[in-house]
Amino acid sequence: MGLGTTFVTTRDGVRIACSQHGSGPPLVFVRGWITHLELLWSDPSFRAFFEEIGTRNRVVRFDMRGNGLSDRDVPLPDVADLATDVEAVMDGLGVETATLWGSSYGGPPAILYAADHPERVDRLIFDGTFAVGRDTVTPEQHGVGRMIPALASAPEAVFAGMSYLTDPEPTMRHEQRVDRMVRSVEPVFAAHLYSLLAGIDVSEHARSILAPTLVMNRRASKAVNADAGRRLAALIPGARYVSLEGSAHNPWEGEAEAPLREVREFLHPGEESRPTPRVARGGLAVVLFTDLVGSTDITATLGDAAAQDLLRFHNSVIRSALDGYGGREIKHTGDGIMATFGSVAAALACAIEIRDGFASHNASVSGPPVLVRIGLSAGEPISEDGDMFGSSVQMASRVCSQAEPGQILVPNVVRELAAGKGFSFADRGVRELRGFPQPVHLYDVGAG
Repeated sequence: MGLGTTFVTTRDGVRIACSQHGSGPPLVFVRGWITHLELLWSDPSFRAFFEEIGTRNRVVRFDMRGNGLSDRDVPLPDVADLATDVEAVMDGLGVETATLWGSSYGGPPAILYAADHPERVDRLIFDGTFAVGRDTVTPEQHGVGRMIPALASAPEAVFAGMSYLTDPEPTMRHEQRVDRMVRSVEPVFAAHLYSLLAGIDVSEHARSILAPTLVMNRRASKAVNADAGRRLAALIPGARYVSLEGSAHNPWEGEAEAPLREVREFLHPGEESRPTPRVARGGLAVVLFTDLVGSTDITATLGDAAAQDLLRFHNSVIRSALDGYGGREIKHTGDGIMATFGSVAAALACAIEIRDGFASHNASVSGPPVLVRIGLSAGEPISEDGDMFGSSVQMASRVCSQAEPGQILVPNVVRELAAGKGFSFADRGVRELRGFPQPVHLYDVGAG
């Protein structure tokens, strides 16, 4: 799902990029550093996690100054400047009160804002963060810290160290994560933010917070010492501390069910009666839908028996391609097939084989052509009773309905995941898709 971007301006004249999705009570996600609204949204684990949060909350995300789509050419900030960015987002988007979620480096700015504006903060969530920068140090983080002076000359190497520190076994390749970091922030700015760590101490502000607070930290995180989270929780009266299993620093990476469950119960007490969706480890799925064009007209023209023969041929072509590329058929939709893949390259190659197979058949016969449209999307769908659900499934279905006969359409998330894999994409513009609040940018696979 593509998201629109809006801009607000801080008191000191910095433009801050924001996006919103979902509906319900506002939740402002404060990430802090090395962020990029569009690139982070293309991470299937992140997107699936926050799409789930968005089913019951209006989720507001933004890039701090110097990051992503926000103004980059700005003076090097301190933590108070970053809190000013939070203020600008709340004011500019007309958010009177909200839950603030301070994640990683975004914790201290969120603490400052909550302490200075208690009337505008309903609840607080913190993950993988701290009140005192010195508390965060792990042996591995200390090692990466020694590399920071090399950011200017070898940013990829330093960002690679940060990527391994954050999640040793991510669902996407470290090279992709490094590329996202390089595109998100200038090396000198990242080095400055890292250097601020040692001097951060917002413990007095944390002690003044009275809003209900949830603090979560990964027990085995190598990016931020788990003790930092426990000490933060101890500072805030009545805060609930949750120790999460695993070494993936971010709650949307690794085992994501537990943090999702904790957040949903904290935000909506007593409503956690339905099972927590399974956001599987390594759970990236590329969802493919096919649709046999004009199936009703085919039946009317050929008759039931001949039309059924044509449908069997249609099915055999698709299933043969699925077998060849490791696709898993989820269900037959009557006019097509829904399938999933663990690899975007395999899904795209399979879609191309299906399209070309029908084109070759149509060129060799004199009867009615078999015209098929194909749509794909990517994410971490929810599995239940042998079927799959979620926004990535809905997106693939809606995209398929937009395709012309013989066309393969994909949203930008698939194009981003396929970067460098040898596929070509033609821009087919922005479309309104039923059920999605923002227009979606679509691309034609393998078209000129």
